[in-house]
Amino acid sequence: MINKSVGRVILNTIKEKWLLTAGIVITVAGAIVTALFPPLILAGIIDTVTSGTMPAFYMIIMYFGFLLITGLMESARETFLTVFGQKITHSLRSALMDKYSCLTTSGLTSQEPGTVVSRFVGDADTVENLFTSGIISMFADACKIISIVAVIWFKNKGLAIVLLVILPFLFVFTRIIQKNMLAAQIENRRAVGRASGHVPETLHNIRTIHTLGKENYMAERYDEYICESYAAVEKTNFYDAVYSPVIAVVMLFSASGNQSVLTFFGMSAGTAVAVINYISQIFAPVESLGMEIQTIQSAIAGVHRINEFFEMDEFLIRKDSSITENTAMEADSDVLVDFNNVTFAYDDKNVVENLSFSIKKGEQVTLSGRTGAGKSTIFKLLLGLYEPDNGSVLIAGQKVTAIPDSGKRKIYGYVEQTFHMVPGTVKDQITLYDVSITDEDVIEAAKAAGIHDAIMELDNGYDTICKPEDFSQGQWQLLSIARAAAAKPELLMLDEITANLDADTEKNVLDALNRVSRNRTVISISHRANAQMGRIIEIA
Repeated sequence: MINKSVGRVILNTIKEKWLLTAGIVITVAGAIVTALFPPLILAGIIDTVTSGTMPAFYMIIMYFGFLLITGLMESARETFLTVFGQKITHSLRSALMDKYSCLTTSGLTSQEPGTVVSRFVGDADTVENLFTSGIISMFADACKIISIVAVIWFKNKGLAIVLLVILPFLFVFTRIIQKNMLAAQIENRRAVGRASGHVPETLHNIRTIHTLGKENYMAERYDEYICESYAAVEKTNFYDAVYSPVIAVVMLFSASGNQSVLTFFGMSAGTAVAVINYISQIFAPVESLGMEIQTIQSAIAGVHRINEFFEMDEFLIRKDSSITENTAMEADSDVLVDFNNVTFAYDDKNVVENLSFSIKKGEQVTLSGRTGAGKSTIFKLLLGLYEPDNGSVLIAGQKVTAIPDSGKRKIYGYVEQTFHMVPGTVKDQITLYDVSITDEDVIEAAKAAGIHDAIMELDNGYDTICKPEDFSQGQWQLLSIARAAAAKPELLMLDEITANLDADTEKNVLDALNRVSRNRTVISISHRANAQMGRIIEIA
């Protein structure tokens, strides 16, 4: 995957949705330009009336017409911005999912579920708000301010100079508030992520927490995260509370001129009304900057967090034009699995060191050794989830990290200690939505695993929507074996699959394994002697 950032995702969306982008530009510019005409037309009407002449009917029509056009432009702008924001959110979440699927195993395990969810939901939504009610609105307001100042300059240079003197101070004040709110928003997003991750972590480990009597400790940690979030929100609210009154005071000061004062500056009655109207318009967007700044700061904080996610290490597949999905199965050698002087470390601590062994096609072996010796790590290296620090891991002479993901299921059949259910039918549990696996393959795998009869007892057989209560623990494990065998892989990998089963259930599972293991290479991890298969490889 090419390294991405929020900026690149947005630019790509702008290019793909160029008609929508053009619509936004036209409506933003149109709303700004058309909003300038009603005060000028109103000034002409008032000057005409004060001169004792009735204004022309077309001037009244033009006044209300431009008001209508301005309203339509602003409505169209909001519609386009909403749609564009949704397109941005869709593209951003798609990019996040692509990145998530490319993360290294260490990157995946380091991500708390709550933190990941907050990036996909909360942070992505704030980026949408960046466009729907943030940066575009500020840009439109800035253009509106500039255009109004230009009109006032031609009408009365004195008032224009006053406004130009005031606006730089407002800009500096806005920047100070902006920086402080940004820091508070980033702090709040991080605190929310920690609090969101703490809840599933607590529920997942609730038995351990009760056993060790750590309820108060976990509660204190959660309170700490919540307090951090509250403190950050209070900072944000404080800066917002300071900003809005200051803008209001400036607005009142600038718009406090009465008729006699404005007349003193040499303006007609109509021009005075137009200027008052413009002053009202110029400070209305400045008054709304507080909310827009808060929206932008929240979005920028979300952008920072998403970019941090995009910058995480990816699992790199070495490209080789000679490698295809079936390359690993086309080697002439009888050796299927080859570990050659493999060394791998977690946090600079070697778990596997200078390990070498080979497994021939059709051979059955069991990895044996003490807990923590690296047996599960060997499986992860063999699956290509980790890349060794030194040495090589080969499948039929090819590096496992060079085998495309789309071809791995034809090579590996992996059975874990527990079954992980996916949404869908019983058939979906076995196929994992792989359309290349036929109904005949599904039934054949289920019969070999000894779970076919139990499936047929369900209301709709293989088309029954799967629920946790449909099968016993042993039957779920048989379904896991059927899932591994359905794609007819050459290599079966079994990770302590009978560890949590009673004696009778274990026998059924082992019988199923014997059936699906015929004519296949099998690597198993097991501490039970009766579950060990073929040659024993000791892992020190």
